[in-house]
Amino acid sequence: MVKSSMNRMLAGNGLFYPIIGFASFIAFLYLSFGDLWVNYSKEINLSFVERNGTQFFVDGKVFYINGWNSYWLMDHAADYNTRPRIRTMLQAGAKMGLTVCRTWAFNDAGYNALQISPGKFDEKVFRALDHVIAEARRNGIRLILSLVNNLQAYGGKTQYVKWAWEEGVALSASNDSFFYDPSIRRYFKSYVKTVLTRRNIYTGIEYRDDPTIFAWELINEPRCMTDPSGDTLQDWIEEMSTFVKSIDRKHLLTVGLEGFYGPKSPKKTTANPEIWAADLGSDFVRNSILSTVDFASVHVYPDHWFHHKNFEEMLKFAAKWMLSHIEDGDKELKKPVLFTEFGLSNDNDDFEPAQRDRFLKMVLDVIYKSAKRNKSGAGSFFWQFLVEKMERFNDEYGVVPWESPSTYRLITEQSCRLAKVQGLHSTQIENVNNFCASRKN
Repeated sequence: MVKSSMNRMLAGNGLFYPIIGFASFIAFLYLSFGDLWVNYSKEINLSFVERNGTQFFVDGKVFYINGWNSYWLMDHAADYNTRPRIRTMLQAGAKMGLTVCRTWAFNDAGYNALQISPGKFDEKVFRALDHVIAEARRNGIRLILSLVNNLQAYGGKTQYVKWAWEEGVALSASNDSFFYDPSIRRYFKSYVKTVLTRRNIYTGIEYRDDPTIFAWELINEPRCMTDPSGDTLQDWIEEMSTFVKSIDRKHLLTVGLEGFYGPKSPKKTTANPEIWAADLGSDFVRNSILSTVDFASVHVYPDHWFHHKNFEEMLKFAAKWMLSHIEDGDKELKKPVLFTEFGLSNDNDDFEPAQRDRFLKMVLDVIYKSAKRNKSGAGSFFWQFLVEKMERFNDEYGVVPWESPSTYRLITEQSCRLAKVQGLHSTQIENVNNFCASRKN
């Protein structure tokens, strides 16, 4: 009754529709540009991470990494309903003393696609990536940004081949033509240049000039099984790493390897999980030794690679796998080695929650011992961290760290141990001092 009287009064005075129209306009402005009003002015001074031999340095101090993966940040930042998860995750990471997060800077063709078609981008999603970088900077977290997926998730090399096929310029329908088709190489170079030269609408800084970005990763888990010799992938890595460096000399660059040894490697039978691993078209040392590649990357998934080993056997293999690659970093590559993904699936037949913590502890112990001895094992990244209500984004490896006290404790203890070795970096002091001090008492 009161509501209808008010409506008649406003309509009679010619005010109702203009007010509703104005309100709608304000709502549109917020949805389109709302983050421009978010305060990103909290200034945290970040310097570029540099490499000297087998170690990373920031402001002249050695830098070892306790990091994590949250591949989903850009995707969730593109939706205002899920955007708060980015701040929640980055703030939580900072409070645990973590310093680097690895995430996707790609989404090709699908829902919330950054690249809709070759060279065509969705500005809304680009602003979502802007938001992720700005929010990371605000929380003192650096980012490893991966540029394309070898897998089909989020488009990947399959989508590039599909685009070339649809445009009638593809040499082959094989997914591996991503690595050798000239048209597809041009697609990818165009994409890389657009991302690296993007100016963040919130910070005003081009990505290639932003020290919030720790490094670029060329491709997540590259494999080229149609050429097990490894020559095709090696040629692609040489060309693309050189291209990235021609645009951006300030940031570090890695390939994104799983760490398998190729057919010509003396370690193909002694260190690989099984015989198939030498025939995937990649080779850890050969791919990583290029001068345009600043550090090596390795993944650790023994339960994914073996199907007939028990947990104790897989744990033993994983430790040997890590030490083998640290040895390569010290003796062959003379570069840092980052274990950019490691995890244990809760879908394993014999899985028990305590196993995940034992696996985590083993990985963190290897990194800590490497750091204490000034070896090339420079850090590790848990796969993967989520926040609450993200069950459908979990891939049986995911963890909400603060919901598992034992896991949370192991992660924060690693931050304290690495701080002892390297000292606290400026972005960690506020968060780490308190809980590290409490562990001494």
